[in-house]
Amino acid sequence: MRQQRSTDNPLLAELRWIHDMLRRDLATVRRIADEAATGASAARLQEGVRRLQSNGPLFQLKANCLSYCQVVHHHHHLESALLFPAVRRSAPHLKETVDRLEADHRLVSELLDQVEGAARALGGDDAAVRGKLVEALRTLSEHLLAHLKFEEESLAPVLATWRRWPFHG
Repeated sequence: MRQQRSTDNPLLAELRWIHDMLRRDLATVRRIADEAATGASAARLQEGVRRLQSNGPLFQLKANCLSYCQVVHHHHHLESALLFPAVRRSAPHLKETVDRLEADHRLVSELLDQVEGAARALGGDDAAVRGKLVEALRTLSEHLLAHLKFEEESLAPVLATWRRWPFHG
């Protein structure tokens, strides 16, 4: 579990904890994809997924790349539907920031769809199919990691003023 920084309030710590799980599991998925790109055997790749399932809290429930994409889709949907409107109400000066975060969510959603499509196409030892998945994961990783960092940095000041999530009764 993530250590809370002394400057974090509990809400920011919770957001960072979720983001850190996404970062960690994304790094693991990318390592598995890199192994696939270099021709690792199906048995080795399956073992990597099994290790991921047993070691990652998200992947204890969600078993593979497709499920990971759904977790990120769901997390971003909740942020867009609940968190961002609350930020807009409580910090109107962050309008452009929230607009950018929402645009990031749309881009990440498209990239997740590309990863899902590439993952669904896997089935044999086709190097082109594996390469497509590897490239989709690398592109997703680049954009998603930048988004998570920007979101945490941008929302930290407003989250620091909240005592509870504004959408929890």
